[in-house]
Amino acid sequence: MSFSAKKIDHETIARREFLQQLSAAGLATLALREPRLLGAEAIEQPRPTADACILLWMGGGMAAPDTFDPKKYIPFEVGVPVKEIGSTFPAIDTVVDPIKITKGLENIASIMDRATLIRSHVLPDLGSILHSRHQYHWHTGYVPPQTVACPHLGAWMARVLGPNNPVMPPFITIGQRLEGVGESEELKAFTTGGFFGSEFGPMVLPFPDLAAQSVRPPKGMEPGRFENRQRLYQKLLKQSPLQERMSDFQQQSFVRSLDGAHRLLSSKDRAAFDLELEPKESAERYGASHFGRGCLLARRLVESGARFVEVTTEYVPFLNWDTHANGHETLVRMKQEIDQPIARLILDLESRGLLDRTLVILASEFSRDMIMEGKPGSNAGDQTTFPVEKLTEMKHYGQHRHFTGGANVLMFGGGLKKGQLYGASAVERPFVAVENPVSVMDLHATIFNAMGVSPKTTFEVEGRPFYPTEDGKGKPITELFASRG
Repeated sequence: MSFSAKKIDHETIARREFLQQLSAAGLATLALREPRLLGAEAIEQPRPTADACILLWMGGGMAAPDTFDPKKYIPFEVGVPVKEIGSTFPAIDTVVDPIKITKGLENIASIMDRATLIRSHVLPDLGSILHSRHQYHWHTGYVPPQTVACPHLGAWMARVLGPNNPVMPPFITIGQRLEGVGESEELKAFTTGGFFGSEFGPMVLPFPDLAAQSVRPPKGMEPGRFENRQRLYQKLLKQSPLQERMSDFQQQSFVRSLDGAHRLLSSKDRAAFDLELEPKESAERYGASHFGRGCLLARRLVESGARFVEVTTEYVPFLNWDTHANGHETLVRMKQEIDQPIARLILDLESRGLLDRTLVILASEFSRDMIMEGKPGSNAGDQTTFPVEKLTEMKHYGQHRHFTGGANVLMFGGGLKKGQLYGASAVERPFVAVENPVSVMDLHATIFNAMGVSPKTTFEVEGRPFYPTEDGKGKPITELFASRG
């Protein structure tokens, strides 16, 4: 059996087991009673520095050495030992001395004076390194499997904080298909309201340019007929076999989610979803890419009162940031896709007076390395399809292995310091975090803190306490914030 065949067999078995665990948790959630908020009066909520959040998700594993944490650069040449290469892109200056990032991110380099760059994000060793497991952990704060379906970060914001605008969905995801792509069931597992119920789940907009169609009644349907169909649909729901497996709370939550969608379809605020209404010159600054259009849509939605918006480059196995082959050439394309739109998003939020109150986060489930799978001491199986010691073809030139010992997070606005560099990774391989390591738990606590949510906020779910960060132990990194006055 070839190395790649072994790899596929190992991943298939692990993924199948993971899906079985997630399915069991999802079915258990259908029978839950309404989660009860505990000790609300005793928990002191932090003063928010932001009231909206945009997560720019680089699904697939964004390689820190080839993006925001330059290491030793050696250009491609046949015969070069792989162990000598740190980065496959040269470093470039940013507007903040001494912060450097890598070639291809020149637009982001020009706005680093508005940013906080974390170079010491560390991820746990979950044994078998599956994108789905790590993405579930990053988005929910809980390592799967759990006995119930855990809510996404956006669902926590929607449940605890409520909407900024009662008509706008508080939690929206843009750019990720949940049907017809590899690992779609695993993606669905964390793109959810979890035990909070359907009303706090996301509005999913896989295609930014078609978002306007999602908030229009069916073509040619008169308002009265649309109202009648809505009432009939809710009546049919009560007779559905699925309802027999759902608790009263889940049924009511589902109906409330439909009511919310109906309000949006009847509101003028739905114009925010229509990218055709954006002035042409403004729209062109975001570029024509799927991700660029998603960033434009996110800005329009936050302007109209969306609480939490996730925009993704879209995770599809072996595509985009999931660089198991042709890593360098793929990142040339990915940088072209993200560089201009991200810079424009930040500048537009700033010019509209929204950046100070909007926390923008760029993150990924882990980093990548040319040599190491996991991190030092990890037992994770190597998942690269062509282990080589020396470069022989261009497809070998790139970061092909999953690395959890040190990743990057880029943040803007939301009350954070500007032009800030936090943490560091080793200069020589392995590029592990060596200064101020930041766990998922503490990063989430920092995000919640900015939004005015204590990591100790507690809901009782079937007799068990649940927190925004696992066991309520997340600690916000206060050094990242500007003075709160």
